[in-house]
Amino acid sequence: MTYDPVFRVRRFNRAVTSEVGALDTSFLGRGRPLGAARVLNAIGHGQSDVAVIREFLGLDSGLMSRLLRSLEEDGLIETVANPQDARRRIATLTENGRSEFHAYEEMSDAQAETFLARHSRPEELLRAMDIVASSLRRDRVVFEEKDPRHEDARYCLGEYYAEIALRFEKGFDVSLSRDPDAGDMKRPRGAFMVAISDGLPIGCVGLKGSGGEVAEIKRLWVAPSARGLGLAKRLMTAAESIARELSIKVLRLDTNSALSEAEQLYRRTGWDEIERFNDDPYPDLFFEKRL
Repeated sequence: MTYDPVFRVRRFNRAVTSEVGALDTSFLGRGRPLGAARVLNAIGHGQSDVAVIREFLGLDSGLMSRLLRSLEEDGLIETVANPQDARRRIATLTENGRSEFHAYEEMSDAQAETFLARHSRPEELLRAMDIVASSLRRDRVVFEEKDPRHEDARYCLGEYYAEIALRFEKGFDVSLSRDPDAGDMKRPRGAFMVAISDGLPIGCVGLKGSGGEVAEIKRLWVAPSARGLGLAKRLMTAAESIARELSIKVLRLDTNSALSEAEQLYRRTGWDEIERFNDDPYPDLFFEKRL
């Protein structure tokens, strides 16, 4: 017997709903349902605008109001009018709210550790989770400009270097490549963009400039869990938009033919193959695009 994909998706949904306690009236035994705990979590992690929290959690106005009221009645949050816009409300944790937030954090971490410990191949399980989360949150990925030395940028670059070291026939040593100077990938010369999915960096791209009209695209990378969602194209589009803002007229890039998906992307999106323009030992394909 073969079970169809819809059946398997619904089986997965039931398993997750049960495992996380989505239907429990007392999530993690703290006396309130998951919805209220998620609102408390969002506020504890720095979100304060009620409308933003409601949109982030995908709640309707009525449910959001009830959840906020229950948290206020428990003495865990306070809500006041936004001093810049009286039509909007700001929510903050009380001292008791901060204690409750930290209790949830500790219990949620312990629950996650227990869940992973039950599986004999936790890394494989995490990769599967990342694929699901990236797919479900595809419309909530945000692009943020970062200093190339920021921890999110360094994480992406580290993952990128590790992957191409495996994929290139002769490996990869960043010290032998023409690694861009961080200052060339910061405004006003260039930029470095990181794609963030619910706090996790899942992609990056660099725009290396010199202050002139010619710049290079560098270090385009998308996490394996987020591939197939159009993220590489969106990162390239974002880099091109920044290039236009910086009055850059010509973009260039190099790549290795081992990265066939990257080559296909460039050819599909208006890049023209050109002659070699640097002495980096790793690339064997060179492209240019006029903006």
